[in-house]
Amino acid sequence: MQIQFNIAEEPDAMTAEKGRLLFAGDTLFVKGVVAMDGLPPADRMEVCFAGRSNVGKSTLINALTGMKALARASNTPGRTQEINFFTAGEDTYLVDLPGYGYANAPLPVVEKWQRLLKQYLSGRQTLRRAFVLIDARHGVKKVDDEIMSLLDSSAVTFQCVLTKSDKVKETERAKILDQVRGALSKHPAAYPEIVVSSSEKGWGIPTLRAIISTLE
Repeated sequence: MQIQFNIAEEPDAMTAEKGRLLFAGDTLFVKGVVAMDGLPPADRMEVCFAGRSNVGKSTLINALTGMKALARASNTPGRTQEINFFTAGEDTYLVDLPGYGYANAPLPVVEKWQRLLKQYLSGRQTLRRAFVLIDARHGVKKVDDEIMSLLDSSAVTFQCVLTKSDKVKETERAKILDQVRGALSKHPAAYPEIVVSSSEKGWGIPTLRAIISTLE
């Protein structure tokens, strides 16, 4: 039976409040990691955010936490060169992964990031879900497909978040969603719901908070 990949519904009042409370306190930057031996202790549940350079990853994390300068957004692709760990509440890590795909950096540096990404995804036992961010203006590209295949092979459940959804008309968004659904259907680790978001408009933010708050 083919999976439908429906759009995630808005949470009920109780779940929405649970999500709000998770992000209501201070969200703190823990550390930036450039090698596996620098990872913080795996003592709590964590979720990670992956996406092509300039997909709006840092902006989404800032919107989730309500802290404008928590994750550094940049117009320069490949600016985030570390795995950045943040706390959400007392029991959750938010993990901002290096942007993949095109990076304005020397090839050896890019290859080093890619190796670190693979090691992290394959070896982190407390990682409960990866959120793969897809730009609503472009849909799934080859590099996105590659990261999804890596998540498949690492047995990490991932959920697609469509970013910058306010930047496209509804008819165009429907076409992109069809393309995204087609791409996701090829990946066994894909969670069967898509979050449609806009950090600028606040679309999907309560839904994403609620999803994270209910993971165990």
